[in-house]
Amino acid sequence: MTDRSCLAVILAAGLGTRMKSALPKVMHPIGGRPMLAHVLETAARAGCDRIAAVIGPDMTAVETLVAGATSSAECFIQCERKGTAHAVLAARPALKRPVDDVIVLYGDTPLITPEAIGLVRRALGDGADVAVLGFEATDPTGYGRLLVEGGRLVAIREDKDASEAERSVTFCNSGIIGFRGALLPELLDAIGSNNAKGEFYLTDAVEIASRRGLTVVAQTGPAEDVLGVNNRVQLSECEAIFQDRMRRSAMLSGVTLIAPETVFFSHDTKLEADVVVEPNVVFGPGVTVSAGTVVHAFSHLEGAFVDEGANVGPYARLRPGAELGKGSKVGNFVEIKKATVEAGAKVNHLSYIGDARVGAKANIGAGTITCNYDGYNKFFTDIGAGAFIGSNTALVAPVAVGDGALVAAGSVIVRDVPADALAVARGQQVVKEGRAATIRAIKEKAKTSREG
Repeated sequence: MTDRSCLAVILAAGLGTRMKSALPKVMHPIGGRPMLAHVLETAARAGCDRIAAVIGPDMTAVETLVAGATSSAECFIQCERKGTAHAVLAARPALKRPVDDVIVLYGDTPLITPEAIGLVRRALGDGADVAVLGFEATDPTGYGRLLVEGGRLVAIREDKDASEAERSVTFCNSGIIGFRGALLPELLDAIGSNNAKGEFYLTDAVEIASRRGLTVVAQTGPAEDVLGVNNRVQLSECEAIFQDRMRRSAMLSGVTLIAPETVFFSHDTKLEADVVVEPNVVFGPGVTVSAGTVVHAFSHLEGAFVDEGANVGPYARLRPGAELGKGSKVGNFVEIKKATVEAGAKVNHLSYIGDARVGAKANIGAGTITCNYDGYNKFFTDIGAGAFIGSNTALVAPVAVGDGALVAAGSVIVRDVPADALAVARGQQVVKEGRAATIRAIKEKAKTSREG
């Protein structure tokens, strides 16, 4: 199979109408990535060296996504929606180029795996002219039925066109069909619209091929691999399956998930062995967590890198550009944005560190913030190795605190602090003995006067 050329025709012209959305259906995300992006990647992993995506008019975002997926991807416009065969014909220029296998996929079937596509490609490699991926359905209502006679697939009957006997069949069509490349154009041209909807069904190619004496087979794959999305309910069902797959993969690779069902991943989350993740943690796109790290409960990480043996949370938020060094600690109710917390440094609680560097083994006291934004521009704060920043300090960027420097609690730092210096920047405390009792007496008298 590996030496056979392959064209994937991905049908992605669906609008967001049934999703109740202005967003094209295939752009709705699973695991933080559009459904179509999942299918594009899977097609490439299954050995499809060319991609032809059939999209609707004015789908600029979809076209951009396809163009960015691979240099071999092309978009073709289906101006009218007249069925799946009509959609595949929109990619006729791609079909005219020599290719061994053509696999028809769908942009709203995001859970398809390389292994499932491989079943179809292997059948073609073994001599089949047409190979259909099917699945056994608990409830086949609404699905096309795969009609098999004597071990050969003779037809696919759409649910609305099926007889009573045919509707009792539970072996259903996933929609994913493979063709011997040279054969497909003539089969498409032979398809008519004699059905309940008056459309041109790609599935009719099976019956046409069978009548011509060609070899037509059906392969059986997992039902969840071919789950399609037509509404937000089905989108959530796909998301749930995707999350279960990610959790299982993480745990089998050596990650401990204390309560797996409460942890949510993105498509590109990378967790190394011996990472421990406590309950209710969310990984947004672009997160890598190195070995031996503990991510405590209720933390949210996105666009972040966490080095070995770090400690995150609980209730921590790592935003894009956050980089945590080996053995560092970002504690509860701490937000890190576009900042580096170097090895052994600690930001234990109730702090915001943005556009900054926290040097190795520095300690950031509770309530410390970097004042990085003036309403127009962002500015950088540099905190040296071994520095100690007292609680409730405001560091007004741009500013630098040198290695080993001490900043007193409650300070507002607006100028650089040299290495090993002590900085105190707060108002002078004034104490007036006995004044509290006097104030209370005055206020009590005023209150009594108002009530009287």
